This record gives sequence, structure tokens and C-alpha cells, in this order.
Amino acid sequence: MSSASPAAQPGPADEPRLDFVACASPSGLHRMAYWEWGDPDNDRVLVCVHGLTRTGRDFDPLARALSQEYRVVCPDVVGRGRSDWLIDPLGYVIPQYVADLATLVARLRPARLDWVGTSMGGLIGLGLAGMAAVSPALRPPRGAWGLGAAPDLPLGRMVFNDIGPALNMDGLARIGEYVGQDLRFDRYEQAVDYVRTVSAGFGPHDAAGWDALTEHVFHEQDGQWVKHYDLRLAQPFALQTPEATAAAEALLWQAWSHLPVPSLILRGAQSDLLTPATAQRMLACHTRTRLVEFDGVGHAPTLRDEAQIAAVRDFLLAP
Repeated sequence: MSSASPAAQPGPADEPRLDFVACASPSGLHRMAYWEWGDPDNDRVLVCVHGLTRTGRDFDPLARALSQEYRVVCPDVVGRGRSDWLIDPLGYVIPQYVADLATLVARLRPARLDWVGTSMGGLIGLGLAGMAAVSPALRPPRGAWGLGAAPDLPLGRMVFNDIGPALNMDGLARIGEYVGQDLRFDRYEQAVDYVRTVSAGFGPHDAAGWDALTEHVFHEQDGQWVKHYDLRLAQPFALQTPEATAAAEALLWQAWSHLPVPSLILRGAQSDLLTPATAQRMLACHTRTRLVEFDGVGHAPTLRDEAQIAAVRDFLLAP
């Protein structure tokens, strides 16, 4: 498990605060780390959730840009970054992540909750929203979110960053090739070069950008630089069958068609995970959806440059 401090760590105004929330799984309790920006008393909350092997620090530039309007909260999903690792690796699946994020939202007590989800983070958001929208029996009981008389998840707007209910199998196969690789580098610069290679779909970044995209997904251990996540994430990923994938997609499309809030789809124009056909189908079956594409980017836009941040900001803060 990761060695995380049990107490919140305050920092300078331009740095996030680190805190933890206890979550439950069938094999016991685990702590999920989250990074928080802005006024801790602001009940307008933006939750930003990262992709499969990333961490909440991916959202540092976006969080800084929105921290005057929101309390911005960026978790390290269990098994990544500063969060604990699960005892049973088969728990590294979307339903567990949805349960963990529901626990976090209950702690945050938002009057309004907006969401930015990159790749896996978008699926978690869709699962959380769909849990209530698809089946009224699964809606949280009145007051479950700590909001007094509010019976439902107080969702405002949602951003889905290069993700949708249907995933291109070629893109999944590419990701599956590196998730469980036990790589060890003698020098940090080698880790940066690796991230630059395996994450070419992030699009062009300068040296400082690639450093920022590396420093929280690799850490030093016994004199070497290793991945900062549980390599056992690959186990449930490898167990996916075409039948299970089809069943999951059917549920996700149902959740998407019942999504109760306006949404924004961001897509890398060269994405190998979110196809143009899937994006267009998403627009067709959810009328309160916009699509923005970024040229020269694949899977997935990192939300670090001004144009990408502006697209998110303009959507979330529109009247």
C-alpha cells in the first residue's frame, strides 16, 4: 500500500491540499487520497477524475484556473498515487470506483456538483449519475448526501474527456499492453521519456509539460523510478470478454440516454478510444450535449493548455 500521511497537508495558495477519505470494499476498508483547491467552505464543488493509470494531479492547471469559482477536488482513484491499494485486485473495476466517489461526495456536501472525467474518470461519473437516473430504486435516500431535504445527487454539468459508452477495441488493446508492465528506471529522465512515448496521444507538450505529466505517475523506490500505481490493475482489465464488454456498453448507453444534466464531450481528433461515430451517437441521443474536438491530439486531451482549459471553463460557467 502507499505510504500516505493520515492528516491533510496544507500548502501554498497555488498548491493543493491533500486529504483522505475512508471507503469500503468487499475485502475491507481503504483510504482514497484527494487533492483540494480553492475555498474549503465553497459548496459549489467540481470533482475531476483521472484516467486509468493517472492521478488527480493531472488536473493541476485546470484546478488552478477554476479554484476561484469552485472548491475543486481531484481524487487519486484507489490503487493510484497516494491512495491505498486494494487487497483484492479484482476490485479495480468501475462499480468500486463509483462507490468510492459516492463516499467522497457525501463528505464534500456540495450544493452543486459539477464533474470533469478523463477516460476512466468519465465512466465513473456516468456510473454515478446513471445509478440514480436509470433505476429510481438505486437513488440515495433523502439526505444521504448530507444535503438535508435534497433527495438526489446535486449534479450540475458534466464534462466527458475523450470517453463514451462505447470504447474502440484497438484503443483498449493499446492501453492493455502497458498497464501491468513492471518497468524500473535508474534515472527520472528515463521515466519522462517513457511517458512521452506511451502517452503520445496526449498531444504536443514542452519539456516542462512532460515532466509534469510524469512526476506524479512515477516515484522513487529503492533507488529506481517505478510506476506509482498498483500493477495489479491489469488483472481485471485482462479478464474482460467481448460478452462482458457488450453488456457493460449496453448499461452505459442506457445511463447516457438518461443523463439528467447538460454535458460536454471533449475529443482528441486522433483518438483511438472515442471514435467519431460514437461521439455523434452520443450527441444524437442526448440533446443537451456539445462536442469540442482538438486537432493534433489523440487519447486524451490533458486539459493543460489555454484552449482546452477555456473549453471546460466556458461550458461549466455558462449561465
